[in-house]
Amino acid sequence: MVTDAITELTNKTAATSIRGNENGSKLCENTQSTTVDEKNTETSKNTEDPDGKIILGEHYMIKHGDSLHGAELVELRYNPEIQQCEYYAHYTHLNRRLDEWVSIDRVGDQFECSSENGQAGGVADLLNDQTGGRKITRNQKRKHDEINHVQKTYADMDPTTAALEKEHEAITKVKYIKKIHMGRYEIDTWYFSPYPEEYKQVPFLYICQYCLLYMRLEITYRVHLGKCKRRQPPGNEIYRKGTLSVYEVDGSDHKIYCQSLCLMAKLFLDHKTLYFLVDPFLFYVLCEVDKQGAHLVGYFSKEKESADYNNVACILTLPPYQRKGYGKLLIAFSYELSKREGCVASPEKPLSDLGKLSYRSYWTYVLLEILHAHKTTLSIKDLSRLTSFTQHDIITTLQSLNLVKYWKGQHVICVTPKLIEEYINSPKFNRPRLTVDPSCLRWTPPKKTTQRKKK
Repeated sequence: MVTDAITELTNKTAATSIRGNENGSKLCENTQSTTVDEKNTETSKNTEDPDGKIILGEHYMIKHGDSLHGAELVELRYNPEIQQCEYYAHYTHLNRRLDEWVSIDRVGDQFECSSENGQAGGVADLLNDQTGGRKITRNQKRKHDEINHVQKTYADMDPTTAALEKEHEAITKVKYIKKIHMGRYEIDTWYFSPYPEEYKQVPFLYICQYCLLYMRLEITYRVHLGKCKRRQPPGNEIYRKGTLSVYEVDGSDHKIYCQSLCLMAKLFLDHKTLYFLVDPFLFYVLCEVDKQGAHLVGYFSKEKESADYNNVACILTLPPYQRKGYGKLLIAFSYELSKREGCVASPEKPLSDLGKLSYRSYWTYVLLEILHAHKTTLSIKDLSRLTSFTQHDIITTLQSLNLVKYWKGQHVICVTPKLIEEYINSPKFNRPRLTVDPSCLRWTPPKKTTQRKKK
């Protein structure tokens, strides 16, 4: 992660080429924003509010929905939309994606931060059985944390991971951009993204859904829409079925588009680390197509030359399109490409928590379908050949289903037709809403030059 951060800093000059494309429309934007920018710069240097009651770095109770929640106030800025100062609240015991900028009227009393503060009644009370006073089970706590967006503590991590996580959190602690306007959607952002410095004081960002150019002012955005002639991603359309289309975009051929895509994606991905070094990657952009053009739904990227059998480096479905089957469609598409290449592959590790759930669900569906369709005995190698999954991913998935045992030095699949039928008919078996039609894929694998590591 440290190396990635250094690489990004040395390549950050590439961002100037993105901003340079605004040209004439930028003049209009600069004229209207000079006064605001000067005021932002002056205000951001303050460490206290105008009344001197709130101190940065201290903890306060914040109105969060219908309740109060403890948070550390870590930064101050002037918001021209509401014409007052606002504070960035880093909530105690909640996932970082819920951190937000809050106005002064939402800030309550100050409190001393400790392991039990930050929530009404304390965290320990919430994790106790309310009827019997017993501690909840580990599985119940995991479900509670997922539902309530509880952030994993450093104590739950190994020392190396904890150190890297602390460094990452320090760099990406403040989420400057609150919302983006893209196409017909206004989308709440989740995380920090390293847009250029002048965009840090703007809570709202306008992004062209076709060329991904980003702008600060609505008037600049409207002027751009009238001039932008692009109606689809650059690169080659390699898949089309119905209203769904996938474009292959080479990072070295379309650098500005891919850099803008990565910056936008970072708003919704916590641990994405590369934004400007896009030359070694191919981007596969999924779109919904109508009369107006091809509307960005999501994408995944992959290294052109991966020595580690990685067929996905980064994957994202935009929030308006989540829970509609597009994520698993992108996963299935990545494996369809691996089948064409004639290799086994796996996503780049480590996976995020949501990534683990998505991939485990997809692997489970594919493996159970194959085991159900084949009446003969299949080995782990057979499943790997049929699916392009790595043997490790197959074994861990089958272990989670208790369908594999370790016997005489090797893993053996232990299933019966009745057991497979029970799994397929159970609520846990999630059949994908969308599937890839291999006959609609028009793609030839590029020639590989890198020698892959043996697994």
